[in-house]
Amino acid sequence: MIMKYCGVVVSVLVWFLVFVSLVEVNKGQIPTTLDGPFKPVTVPLDQGFRGNAVDLPDNDPRVQRTVKGFEPEQISVSLSSTYDSLWISWVTGEYQIGGKIKPLDPSKVGSVVQYGKDKSSLRCKAIGQSLIYNQLYPFEGLQNYTSGIIHHVQLTGLKPATLYYYRCGDPYIPAMSSIYHFKTMPISSSTSYPKRIAIVGDLGLTYNTTSTLSHLTGNNPDLVLLVGDVTYANLYLTNGTGSDCYSCSFPDTPIHETYQPRWDYWGRYMQQLVSKIPIMVVEGNHEIEEQAGNQTFAAYRSRFAFPSKESGSSSPFYYSFNAGGIHFIMLGGYVAYNKSDDQYKWLEKDLANVDRTVTPWLVATWHPPWYSTYTAHYREAECMKVAMEELLYEYGVDLVFNGHVHAYERTNRVYKYKLDPCGPVHITVGDGGNREKMAIGHADEPGKCPEPASTPDKFMGGFCAYNFTSGPAAGNFCWDQQPEYSAYRESSFGHGILEVKNETHALWTWHRNQDMYNKAGDIIYIVRQPDKCLVKPKVIKPWPIQKY
Repeated sequence: MIMKYCGVVVSVLVWFLVFVSLVEVNKGQIPTTLDGPFKPVTVPLDQGFRGNAVDLPDNDPRVQRTVKGFEPEQISVSLSSTYDSLWISWVTGEYQIGGKIKPLDPSKVGSVVQYGKDKSSLRCKAIGQSLIYNQLYPFEGLQNYTSGIIHHVQLTGLKPATLYYYRCGDPYIPAMSSIYHFKTMPISSSTSYPKRIAIVGDLGLTYNTTSTLSHLTGNNPDLVLLVGDVTYANLYLTNGTGSDCYSCSFPDTPIHETYQPRWDYWGRYMQQLVSKIPIMVVEGNHEIEEQAGNQTFAAYRSRFAFPSKESGSSSPFYYSFNAGGIHFIMLGGYVAYNKSDDQYKWLEKDLANVDRTVTPWLVATWHPPWYSTYTAHYREAECMKVAMEELLYEYGVDLVFNGHVHAYERTNRVYKYKLDPCGPVHITVGDGGNREKMAIGHADEPGKCPEPASTPDKFMGGFCAYNFTSGPAAGNFCWDQQPEYSAYRESSFGHGILEVKNETHALWTWHRNQDMYNKAGDIIYIVRQPDKCLVKPKVIKPWPIQKY
């Protein structure tokens, strides 16, 4: 009894020290968005922190295959659109790579999940579907790839905020996994939220990635959001030769090659986390992965389970789901998004169906940011911004999370480049640790403003990023100082944690890899004002423009 009591005291003491450390960052007080807009802050690059953005090698034990035959590996959990359902995914069999490959037959291995609340009695059973995918190159000397058998099984009829145990595989071979566990999301209501949501982007599989994930896991998240750029398999040739910069090292390849085994390495490494904590993924540019027949995104579309159908979407590139009282919208930056396109029509319908009395918080994510002040990818997604920003504003989106730029940045509330108390807070977390290393230069620094013609995304095309017509940057393509909408920016690897406390307050903390586990690099309460910022607001008095 005394030992149990001491354990509780130690646990409370640990979290008290964490809280004290977080408050200490801000001299005893955590700011809120109501205190804003904030004067722009740039944290100078820590010259002592170089990071180790080097990929884990093929022979690292953490990425090697350890199962036999058709035993499951690369096991992961992902959410459906509501708390009472989720997906279990895994891979069986070995991939093949080379000039001659013979795809496995998915029908030869069953897709079964046995599950229940009692670890010793997994009485429930669900059966799903399986598939394989190929990555083929129509050029002599390039190696083709065919995956292991990928399984996706949907579990339904689950209770909210409940711990379940499960194992997956084919019980008739037999080839079943060990027993794992997951916890379902809380019921959707204005008083019910996951405790912590980890948000990370541009992850890859480097030694910095392992540091990011170690810190992230230490924050005990209930859900992980990966906002694009997963494995960076497209920084490799098909023979396994890699580079930090593909176009620099391999300028003459007839097609942009990939080394698909990096996906398997990534799935094996991530299993320790995502076999018990749900992960939700949206596509990034590194998932495009061109191949024969002008096919793209084959690995992304095949390896993850998406609640597309459940959320009324016909595409894995955009979908939505609830996590307690939060409605998440996952948008595609690399699929058509104009008003006449399917994605926009789906988004309009999804937003119209959100009941803010049930899910007060509305959070949107996609890969390329609209409000990044770094030179890298500066205004690259302007056409998407032009097409969709007004719609998101009208429906009162509270927060936006992006990746793509390999650094951290948080904005003041902003809309159409102007400070706006009802605009979303945009947060870029493309600092997961990938091989391409950190973004450092800012577009507002002398000589760092890119040529406008060089900025549009090459895959999507179009040009929408014209010179600013009003405000301090009027007549120019870039500001000459950190823009007023940029509240905080820093070049460092890390991840973020979102803790929604109630229907109006959410705590956001950004954690840098080089810091101690209980320290935050950036911390703020995001505060909603539903009485002031109504859905489809008519007239909102903007914040006065401040000069710094």
